[in-house]
Parts: sequence; structure tokens; C-alpha cells
Amino acid sequence: MNPILPSDFTSAPTPLSPVDESCPTTVRMLVRPTVDDANALSAANEQPRQTVRVLHVVNGEHFSGAERVQSHLGRCLPFEGVKADFACVKPGRFADMLDERCDLPVGENWGRGYRVKMRGRWDLFQSKRLAEIVRSENYQLLHAHTPRTAMLASAASRLTGVPWVYHVHSPASRDCERMISNRINSWIEQRSLANCSHVACVSNSLREELIRTGHSPNRVTVVHNGVPAIRPDRTDRPVIGETWVIGMIALMRNRKGLEVVLEALSLLLHRGNKVKLRCIGPFETEAYRNKIDRQISELQLGPHIEWLGFTNNVPEELSRLDAMVLPSLFGEGLPMVVLEAMAAAVPVIATSVEGTPEAVRHGVEGLLAEPRDPKSLADQIEALVTGRYDWETMAEAAATRHTECFSDVAMARSTAQLYRKLLV
Repeated sequence: MNPILPSDFTSAPTPLSPVDESCPTTVRMLVRPTVDDANALSAANEQPRQTVRVLHVVNGEHFSGAERVQSHLGRCLPFEGVKADFACVKPGRFADMLDERCDLPVGENWGRGYRVKMRGRWDLFQSKRLAEIVRSENYQLLHAHTPRTAMLASAASRLTGVPWVYHVHSPASRDCERMISNRINSWIEQRSLANCSHVACVSNSLREELIRTGHSPNRVTVVHNGVPAIRPDRTDRPVIGETWVIGMIALMRNRKGLEVVLEALSLLLHRGNKVKLRCIGPFETEAYRNKIDRQISELQLGPHIEWLGFTNNVPEELSRLDAMVLPSLFGEGLPMVVLEAMAAAVPVIATSVEGTPEAVRHGVEGLLAEPRDPKSLADQIEALVTGRYDWETMAEAAATRHTECFSDVAMARSTAQLYRKLLV
């Protein structure tokens, strides 16, 4: 069932310029919004609001960028009058983390978790289970986040008459290097969206792409990703001529470009730069880890790399870095780790792909390199570590940019506004 949008509904992208007065502001929070924050968030609404019940349909397998978006929505939406819960179709780390937090207070609890495990990509039978949950718990909206979950949400919507929203975190047509998988996911996504009420996407570049591929502009809204304003204290500052710690935080897989940063590190060391790479995050597969290990051995980079694996505390790890690097090849909507680095006042060196340049302006909050180009990446890292850009100025600019445009509170507020307009 497709609800008719009200005549005043707009889908204008969230403005990005920090001097634009309409750019969303941030309520600073370290763990959860305070009572004062919650009151400020709803001050514009003079009439009491009825709670909106939304069931997010997610993979739930990992805890990387998309799952961070989902966790912040689950944590912040209650302060916008939205009860958000999660149905995990590939229950894994995120599903476990939901369970671990289920008894915490509002603002720390991410919502209730359901395990609706699909036996395979085409297991549409689980849409019946999803429909049962929607009916029994009186959910008013479904909110899907991946092609696989879009397929289930679309079917459950037909079974229940409940509208659904689709959240585009990255382009399905180039989400990975497996072309067949990309084509299947893109086909599933397109077919599923036939009865979708509205599409939310995380960047202007994704919105433009969706419109180019045939989606109506008034049914595609940009909801920029947002993260908490967590800025841990630093014990020291980087010094020109001494060793700089450059960190990469990611679920290590092909499209993140780890091979490129290793080549760039080799170039930097041969140029005489004192640089150390700290890798934070798990590998997606053991095969990819073996491939990276071989490259490190061939380039003789072992002494210059530190491996930390998965972390539950990204801000703390960011505080130990002098800069954060994200050498993505493609498939980035608006990377959460880029926003987390900006919130922590850590300059970002990233590749100019998808939505990343919407957050990081070259030479202001960080530096942008060409994708798949180790020399370009090495040049930008070298520009920072040799003092061509002032580290302190860039770090403060990054924190300011996050505060003005990319908070978790602003993301939750925009999402809640979309829900309410769809349910009018």
C-alpha cells in the first residue's frame, strides 16, 4: 500500500555548507541525550506526539558502517517519539549487541531485536514471519536497509498493508567487486522498490544516482549519516619530523582499499617519512586476510603496521591516531568512520568517492586522494605529516564541520520527520 504524500512534502537534500543557517545543528552528547536535550529536540512541537512504531529490517551480521547508522537511530529515535526495533535476517554481531543492550535505559538501549533468519538469499518464507511480528506488535512502518531486507519488507508490506521505507547506504550496483552479486542485488532492489513508499539515502550523490535510474525526485530524500559528538581528550599532538600514526578503521574487505594504503605506506617510507599504520577492524574473510599478509611480506612492511582487530570503542582508538585514512575504491555512501573521525577532531585522508567529499572538503577538514592510486594517497599523507597543512587547524575544522552538519541527533530528527510525513 503506497500512502499519498502530503502536498507540502519536500525531498530537498540536507544542506552541507557550515555557513548555511538551515544546516542541521548538533546537541552534543557523549552517551545519550540528556533531559534538556530531549526537551530541546521536541520544543518545536507544541502538541503531544503519538509514538510511531517502526520495525527496521536489517542484515545484522556485522557491526560496520550501516550497523552504526542503525544503532544510532535505535538509540536516538525514542527522543523523537519513535519506537524503533530491529528484525535481523542474518543474525550475527549486531543482533548480539542488540540483545546485550536490551535492558539498558532509553538512550543506551538500541531497541528490541528479533531473529528472522533467512536460510538463503531467496528465502521469502521469512516475510510471513516478519508480517506476523508487524501484526502482533502493531508496527506502523517497516524500514529496510539492504537489497535482501528490501525483498522481505516489500513482501511483508503486501501481506500487512503497512508501508515501508528503504534506506540506501551504498549503491547496490557496485557494492563489491563480485559483478554477478552486484547485478543480483541491484535487480532485487529494483524489483522490491515497486511498492516502496519512500527512499532515504545517505548522500546527495546517491540521491542523484537514484533519480538518474528512474526514481521520482519527490520520493527520494537525503538523510545524512550522523554520529555522536564524542571528542576524547588527547595526551599529545603530532610533531613534524617524528613518527605519525595513521589509522584505518574498517571491516577489512576488497572495496576498502587496504592494498592501496599498503602501497602508499611503502612509498612514504622510501621517501624517508616516519609513518606507522594502525589497522583497526576485523577481516571479512580469511582469504582476504591471507592476501593482505602476502602483500605485507612482499613489501616488507611488517614492522610498520599494528593490527588491533575489532573494537567497541571507535572514539578511543581515534584519539590515539594522528590522522585517519580511508582509501575506499568505490561503494561508499557517506562513511560513518569519516564522521566519527571528524567528531573526534582527527583529520581525514580519504579517496574522493561517492559521498565522502560531501563531508570532507579538500584542504579544510582533511585531504582527498584519487581512488586506486597509491601515489596520490601517499602525496596527501605526506602533505599532512610534513606540515604543508596545519594539523591543529584541520582538526578543529573537522570537529566544527561535524557539529554543524553530521550529528546523530540531526539524523534521527530527519528520519522521524520522514516517518511522520509518510503516516499523515
